[in-house]
Amino acid sequence: MGLFLPVTLTAAAAAALINLWLAVRVGQMRGATKTIHGDDGGGPLTRRMRAQLNFVENTPFVLVLIAAIEITGKGAPWLAWVAGIYMLGRVAHGMGMDAETGTKPRMIGTLITMLTLLGLAVMATLIAMRVI
Repeated sequence: MGLFLPVTLTAAAAAALINLWLAVRVGQMRGATKTIHGDDGGGPLTRRMRAQLNFVENTPFVLVLIAAIEITGKGAPWLAWVAGIYMLGRVAHGMGMDAETGTKPRMIGTLITMLTLLGLAVMATLIAMRVI
């Protein structure tokens, strides 16, 4: 039997579904704004495109760190909670990006993303240094 990483698998599946949801929202806005190519110069389509791109910019790092920590066996049970909270934060961020001004969901999503990246990076470093 191969290596089994249930937290990583679940997080990657959730990430794929969130990315699909964000892509559908971009497509819906393309239809609404009748913008086939490019963006709408900073309007609602651009915001939805940025929400998806921001997700794509951050999530691979989170998934790699989750997998690396899970492989070491040092992530139970907190790692699953971190992955779940990160995904909820990314949904909040995507929804919050619809507004023309800053919103609480966007702020919460951004904060969760930054704290997740920082926390996982610190944990991975401590594990690599054999402190934990």
